[in-house]
Amino acid sequence: MSNKAEYLGMPVRISDLDHENRDFFTHCGSHQLHLQNCDDCDMLRYPPTTACPFCASPDATWKPVEGKGTLYSYGEVHHAIQPQFRGHAPYLLLLVELDTQKGRPGEFDGIRLTGNLVTPDGELAPPELVKQVGIGSRLRIVYCDMGDGLATPNWTIDEDAEQPATPWRYVIE
Repeated sequence: MSNKAEYLGMPVRISDLDHENRDFFTHCGSHQLHLQNCDDCDMLRYPPTTACPFCASPDATWKPVEGKGTLYSYGEVHHAIQPQFRGHAPYLLLLVELDTQKGRPGEFDGIRLTGNLVTPDGELAPPELVKQVGIGSRLRIVYCDMGDGLATPNWTIDEDAEQPATPWRYVIE
């Protein structure tokens, strides 16, 4: 048996054997961001996994964290392969560095999550919003419900945060 959900009309299945990912997306389904926190070295980790990448301990506890961060990198898709995304091009695939645990364990380390750029209500961002976002933009998490108690974390502009005057963007136009 597996969880059966849907994102933008595409099926999403998480096997019952994939406890870590099922637990992550279930927490997201409650509109809360939880990450695994190693019981031995006290480091957060993402993506969910069976052992700590820092000390190899298999012991972890899910810990709530704030879903805010800075755009670290992105890809801008102009030719969508999936039919469900074609009407939304161009759209952004984001790599967001969370404020939580920034700079740990080293200066250039941090927890980074992926997701799409969306409007505050969870719709894929229209072109005018896509053009506003670049590296350095401050973002907050938005949960897009997929059904069966699961949600996927996506990102929108954090209206309450100070934004860079000119976020860095790849030159494409």
